[in-house]
Amino acid sequence: MNRDTVTILALTTVWTLVVAAIGAAILWQFRRRSLRTAMIVAALVPMAAALAAVLQSVRAMFISAHDSLVVLWTLAFSALLGVALSVLIGHWITTGSRDVGRRLRELGTSYDAPAAASTGTVPAELAALTDELEVTRMKLAASHERERALEDSRRELVAFMSHDLRTPLAGLRAVSEGLEDGVIDDVPAALRQMRATVDRMTGLVDDLFELSRLSSAPAPRRRTAVSLRELAEDVAGESGEHARVSGVRLVVSTPADDDRLAVQGDPDELTRAVTNLVDNAIRHTKPEEAVTVSVDRSSDGEVSLAVSDACGGIPADDLPRVFDVGWRGDAGRTPTDGGAGLGLAIARGIVESHDGTIAVSNVPGGCSFRIDLPAARP
Repeated sequence: MNRDTVTILALTTVWTLVVAAIGAAILWQFRRRSLRTAMIVAALVPMAAALAAVLQSVRAMFISAHDSLVVLWTLAFSALLGVALSVLIGHWITTGSRDVGRRLRELGTSYDAPAAASTGTVPAELAALTDELEVTRMKLAASHERERALEDSRRELVAFMSHDLRTPLAGLRAVSEGLEDGVIDDVPAALRQMRATVDRMTGLVDDLFELSRLSSAPAPRRRTAVSLRELAEDVAGESGEHARVSGVRLVVSTPADDDRLAVQGDPDELTRAVTNLVDNAIRHTKPEEAVTVSVDRSSDGEVSLAVSDACGGIPADDLPRVFDVGWRGDAGRTPTDGGAGLGLAIARGIVESHDGTIAVSNVPGGCSFRIDLPAARP
């Protein structure tokens, strides 16, 4: 390599470094500006460095004016092309960034699907971020819907319970005023009525407490192996008098192999859930008909318990609301049967706390409530 070549390379390197330093300083000044402006500067700096190096080389190598013009003209068009591409890419990125910013601003205030970006093609990175924001928006919208439904359910429950408690309180007040004024002749009957009313109100308060306990996610109790076959027979024995008074036959159908019907859970809670289902079935079954409690092992290895009644079926529109808090299945809110529409909601809470599922479906002549629980480990 001769001396002239070394000199030209050194001058080219020096001019390139000088222009690069100036470009870096300009880019630093524009660091808080729009990304489009920064990309234009980033595209112009290499072109300016190349132009300075070529001019210096042209002067040092004594290239003809014609050849110099061709080289400079080529560099100018290259610079123009670089600026155009920088503007286009900056436009894509700016459009995508504005769309992401708009989605972020609307994320906590609006749950409707936002409109897509009006123009431009969003780069892959911003498109992935937009997709994640859309997934987050959908999750927030679903959570908002659940929260609104829960709030509506709470308001409905407060209104229903106010009515359910006001009615027996009014009865107690009337009986107590009658006893105080001495206008009631059968005092023992009046006292029995007051005691029955108090028992019914106590049941309402107990249901509210149980529902509140299940909703507050309490610490898990110690769970043991529970035989659903024995549990079903115990519940049938306790509810036998209720069925006899209502004129309903209570039938228990279980296989002989008890080892396959054990689940891991709290026996008291599971007993309450099944009792709620059986009592509900007895209340709504016509006299001379039967309520059947069946236990079996499902095909997927879970243990299932089904309570079938002869209520005549549930309207299809009401099936999704059966387990809602305060749902009673009738238009009136006067608690003639002692219930407050909490039994099925409590049953669902207990079953779900045991990692199980509960569902209802219509069967010929009535409906069937089915509980599926994971089988106990051997």
